Amino acid sequence: MKTAIVFWSGTGNTEAMAQAVANGVKAAGAEVDLLTCDKFNETMIDDYDAIAFGCPSMGAEQLEEDEFEPMFSACAEKLGGKKIALFGSYGWGDGEWMRNWQDECESLGAVLTSEPVICMDAPDDEAVAACEALGKSLIK
Repeated sequence: MKTAIVFWSGTGNTEAMAQAVANGVKAAGAEVDLLTCDKFNETMIDDYDAIAFGCPSMGAEQLEEDEFEPMFSACAEKLGGKKIALFGSYGWGDGEWMRNWQDECESLGAVLTSEPVICMDAPDDEAVAACEALGKSLIK
């Protein structure tokens, strides 16, 4: 099983989460590619059995709009029936950006393999464990 973890990180928090997701995928015995969003596009979706997308909350609780959101929007129409997972960090708010993103993915027909994982600021041990579990959920 081939899995991609596609993320954007400004401070390193979401990157640390992406690495923990990758560790979970590897622990489940699958192949994983860890890619920043500028290295991924919609033509690559069919190359993977499952994809985890990671993006922090920005501005008024939204996806990062210069690099991540345009990439994700281009991928959106190809996510129907695809196994995906979502994760990201935030510095304020209550996670509204993730709830909105999850709703969007579900409306596209994507198959979320677990509840999204969010954490405030840098991931603590609990968030790292949740990210590893999220990675493993992609392989089931």
